[in-house]
Amino acid sequence: MSSPNESEGILIKSIDGFFYVETSQGVFECRARGLFRKKGTKPVAGDRVKVLLDETTGNVITEVLERKTLLVRPPVANIDKLIIVSALKDPAPNFLVIDRLTAIACNRDIEPVVVFSKSDLDSAEEYINIYKKAGITSFAVSCKTGEGADEIKRELNGHISAFAGNTGVGKSSILNMIMPELNLATGEISAKLGRGRHTTRESQLYKVEGGYVADTPGFSSLEFEGDDIMLKENVAFGFKEFLPYLGKCKFSTCRHINDKGCKIVEAVENGEIAKSRHDSYVTMLNQAMEIKEWELRK
Repeated sequence: MSSPNESEGILIKSIDGFFYVETSQGVFECRARGLFRKKGTKPVAGDRVKVLLDETTGNVITEVLERKTLLVRPPVANIDKLIIVSALKDPAPNFLVIDRLTAIACNRDIEPVVVFSKSDLDSAEEYINIYKKAGITSFAVSCKTGEGADEIKRELNGHISAFAGNTGVGKSSILNMIMPELNLATGEISAKLGRGRHTTRESQLYKVEGGYVADTPGFSSLEFEGDDIMLKENVAFGFKEFLPYLGKCKFSTCRHINDKGCKIVEAVENGEIAKSRHDSYVTMLNQAMEIKEWELRK
């Protein structure tokens, strides 16, 4: 049975060795036990942690609970939803980037959501249908008209989410649209904690719509703990719409590129799988097949 001074919570930000943990009793500034440094483990935003609350000696994080996922860059733990943002124009959609991110998410048991921004400039219907057909939630957003704001909020509810996408697609604008107070909150934190050029801030979680959003709008790529190289045998499993066909091809060695008797190629020809998705798969598989053994041992 836990003592009155022990509590569990979620780490929402860290600054210069101080960790801010949200518990049922409020948000507390904590230090981390030295054993984390000895083990080479550092608590990061999104971690579920145990804390010992002591007004006399200071609050201490005593344990980091098991992580579901860990992003190394940006450092965030336990993300379960990835909001992948692509602009319809300026810049034009890069389907290889979108499909690589959706595949990484699927292989890490993170739910991908594909959002097409700047829908006031063009129609997103064709692109949305590609991802809906793949079993991936997708919709359009416009920060000028407010289209998609409710959908974004609904997707964030109850999750720890991160945004990803190329520079200029509008990730920051979307966050500010659904959280108008975001800039104000950031300014208040800076003033209160004295953040300046000598202050190092790691990733931060913002509470929104019953969930948390990682403050990572500038990142276009993600690096996960361990081997972030997608192995050739895992690429197909990153494409949700391929799953019903896997194991049904004529040959067990089928690469699903142009192999005879391939059920996935057949599905592409029949319009059941989008050609752009299959093109991304082929590119990613070819890249994976070029990986040398020494790269896997790094």
